[in-house]
Amino acid sequence: MPKQRLEGKVALITGGASGIGEETVRLFAEHGALVVAADIQDEQGHQVAASIGSDKVTYHHCDVRDENQVKETVKFTLEKHGRIDILFSNAGILGPLSCILDIDLNEFDNTMATNVRGVAATIKHSARAMVARRIPGSIICTTSVAATIGGTGPHGYTASKHALVGLVKSACSELGAYGIRVNSISPFGVATPLSCKGFNFVPQQVEDFSCSQANLKGVVLKARHIAEAALFLASDESSYISGHNLVVDGGFSVVNRSYPFTPVDPNSLVAD
Repeated sequence: MPKQRLEGKVALITGGASGIGEETVRLFAEHGALVVAADIQDEQGHQVAASIGSDKVTYHHCDVRDENQVKETVKFTLEKHGRIDILFSNAGILGPLSCILDIDLNEFDNTMATNVRGVAATIKHSARAMVARRIPGSIICTTSVAATIGGTGPHGYTASKHALVGLVKSACSELGAYGIRVNSISPFGVATPLSCKGFNFVPQQVEDFSCSQANLKGVVLKARHIAEAALFLASDESSYISGHNLVVDGGFSVVNRSYPFTPVDPNSLVAD
């Protein structure tokens, strides 16, 4: 049997009913973690838990915009499992695409409330549980390539993800004293229900676009790739990594695609 990298650990995953969150719930459970999957998509969340097994995964309703619900979800996790070793704060929304000249500030506020305030609430209450129990935990937040460059998503989404990277760094600076690591993952376009709905694309269109824009060819970005990055940051294999934003984008955010590069035909090369 392959090594289970999270054996004996308890993980709380927000946004765990679909997309990246669901894939991470499944992967963490495969690697021995006991998982509480939190979301507002109750039917889907219960289906995910049932498909994996109630001995491994429990679903719990939580709207991260409501701090009381976040606090209650952490309490539920502690009452069920006695500890929290891993927080994957993954819940987020894209928000509507609009011109900055016509931006709906109510929608902007909702995006910030979910993507920034909601994450702050999950960090606050999960970290309090870790500190009180002297657990050297791992906190992971889902950001985006929109956290480093503009023009890849709605304005509110881009602003929220930039803010989230700052929050991760700030939380890292304080929680390191308790042995708690705080990191983030910045994916490029993954064909999740969130991205498909936000851009009015079918999954194949999202994947085709990501493949066309990424520098790294021959790989199609899947939710599983992001889940594997979260697994690394949750496991002891990253025990001295904190304050890091792990970008999973095939080189998209660091390569100037205007550079006049003509690919070489591999058939023209002779091995040295």
